[in-house]
Amino acid sequence: MKQILILGAGRSSVYLIEYLIEQAPVQNWQITIADLQTQPLQSRLNPFTFVSLLNINIHNQEHLNNQVQLADLVISLLPAAFHLIIAQTCLELGKHFLTASYVTPELKALHEAAQQKNLLFLMETGLDPGIDHMSAVAAIAKIRQQGGELYSFKSYTGGLVAPESDTNPWHYKISWNPRNVVLAGQSTARFLQDNSPKYIPYSQLFRRTEKIEVAGLGLMEGYANRDSLSYQEAYGLESISTLIRGTLRWPGFCGAWRQLINLGLTDDSYSLPLSGNSTFFQWLESYLPASYQNVPLLNRLADYLDLPENSAEIQAIQYLGLLEEEPIGLVNATPARVLEQRLIQKLPLQAEDKDLVVMQHEFEFMLANKQRRLRSALVVVGENATYTAMAKTVGLPLGLAASLLLQNKITLTGVQIPTHPEIYEPILKGLEKLGINFTEQEEVL
Repeated sequence: MKQILILGAGRSSVYLIEYLIEQAPVQNWQITIADLQTQPLQSRLNPFTFVSLLNINIHNQEHLNNQVQLADLVISLLPAAFHLIIAQTCLELGKHFLTASYVTPELKALHEAAQQKNLLFLMETGLDPGIDHMSAVAAIAKIRQQGGELYSFKSYTGGLVAPESDTNPWHYKISWNPRNVVLAGQSTARFLQDNSPKYIPYSQLFRRTEKIEVAGLGLMEGYANRDSLSYQEAYGLESISTLIRGTLRWPGFCGAWRQLINLGLTDDSYSLPLSGNSTFFQWLESYLPASYQNVPLLNRLADYLDLPENSAEIQAIQYLGLLEEEPIGLVNATPARVLEQRLIQKLPLQAEDKDLVVMQHEFEFMLANKQRRLRSALVVVGENATYTAMAKTVGLPLGLAASLLLQNKITLTGVQIPTHPEIYEPILKGLEKLGINFTEQEEVL
């Protein structure tokens, strides 16, 4: 009997857990789900005798060691900051490790040691990163098999709100880790355009957006990710002229978010001297020049940002309640932490709301002396605030990868991402059977 340890049972876990539970009796698996709080899962999972629930404090190394020791495979859905210590524990105890988070230099440094122990540490196997890698390298391989020569690759992904659930001026609701939303783009973006390296600093990132047309959904905005070039080798695109990976948003979001950056409200580098009585009004006011005193805050804000008071950006900031004399409820928090809390309060995915995942690749290549463009798009709509498109597209690739690994269908070892055919081919086929598939449009330019 194979033992699976799942660390983290948050908002992205539901599809992963249900997929593994469905497979467990057939594959003879025992599943342990560990989190700080597992009580909400008990009534739903108690009927399954092969599932155990465990409250765990990841900071307790002895407790972590004891649970990892019992497992054959550890899957982590915890925040990325915990993954190095989990990976080191798996390495020490000889266990495979699987997660959707990015490979960091510290995790990459474990590659040779994991290989020596015949262990697979498979990272970046969720949505973005994950499905983006797998679908991109599969399409690239197909183009090359036909004799095509790629010269441009652009890929954008977004976790959004479905149009029928879009009820606020941000055109956005929280469907994943809100901290990542606040801190997105805080490093300079780096990409390749027409054979020239390009850089966009954080201060300009949400201004220099691209218009992206998605079939059936219309126009969206895309901003560049931190480092598109880090995947040039992994995708086999060393000779490509244009390589851009980015994030999708509905129109209006980026312009409003840029104003939060201009105000300094996304900064996570220092703590504010907040007391229990500090209000959002006071917080916002503290970022405006003193010369504006005795003028209504709305007028001062609009004047400082050089925007009309009725502009979409000002209305979006107002919607967050940043002009209200409402207690923040945090003490000595960073500006980013205050903003994160406000997003959770003001932009929640309500119980019956539907989220939306959109991924679109655009390949341009030469084939038979003609320039061609291939657009490959994935659109997944969630069911409600529990069964989200985000949870589905993050969790199911992990579940399929776990199944392959435990059935000894992956021979790779070391620290890997899913850009190898023995990983991406069966996972993409499995996703297609589960209703996650791409539609393609090809045209001659």
